[in-house]
Amino acid sequence: MKYESILYDNAGGIARITLNRPDRLNSFTAAMHAELADALARVKADAAVRVLLLTGAGRGFCAGQDLSDRAVAPGGTPVDLGESIGKYYAPLVLTLRELPLPVVCAVNGVAAGAGANIALACDIVIAARSASFVQAFCKIGLVPDSGGTYFLPRLVGTARAMGLALLGDKLTAQQAEEWGLVWRCVEDAELAPTVDALLQHFAQAPTRGLAATKRALHASAGATLAAQLVLERDLQRELGWSDDYREGVAAFVGKRPPHFTGK
Repeated sequence: MKYESILYDNAGGIARITLNRPDRLNSFTAAMHAELADALARVKADAAVRVLLLTGAGRGFCAGQDLSDRAVAPGGTPVDLGESIGKYYAPLVLTLRELPLPVVCAVNGVAAGAGANIALACDIVIAARSASFVQAFCKIGLVPDSGGTYFLPRLVGTARAMGLALLGDKLTAQQAEEWGLVWRCVEDAELAPTVDALLQHFAQAPTRGLAATKRALHASAGATLAAQLVLERDLQRELGWSDDYREGVAAFVGKRPPHFTGK
């Protein structure tokens, strides 16, 4: 597929996807969804990829849905928004959560509506200080989608989730870090080098173990302690046979840096 709404790069174990409609703050259209789904399928199918970066071009990360792509004129025929969620947004969020590798999101500017929640679907979110997060749905009579009603209360608690969702106020990147919504807030000039260092780290990390950790942490949201202990046992058993575990132990005993292959 030829990409016009995103940029895709894959080198050295690092896949990078950049939402690339800067004139529209990288808001989503059906075409962008199709291109992003194709790129994510390529990432999933490539065993050499050890980490994925998702970011945006220009001054914003993503302003959510491009309303002009499915605009509804007053008195016009309603659009089935549920179909759009089922066809595009829900599969996107689930794909990001289920990829068997770390997914890093670099929020370089405003992340609004679905754009904010797609960022939260990633594993590690680093935001530039000038970035912001806005649950804009209440301003047009909608409910937070793309996992917003799932992620927000789990990340910041019910009271703050209610405030963000019902008021639609802008949350600064610094506040987002303080509230536990994102991993780190960094100065704008430090976003690129900070993210690059993190990507290089993950490109040399024990990918299989990280994927299992990601799976276990996500599973814990709906599991009992007993069920989680069983999952930990099963994952640990599986990882104990991996090349990376043997390499990690050998490196520790030999007092040398490990050379992980992700296998």
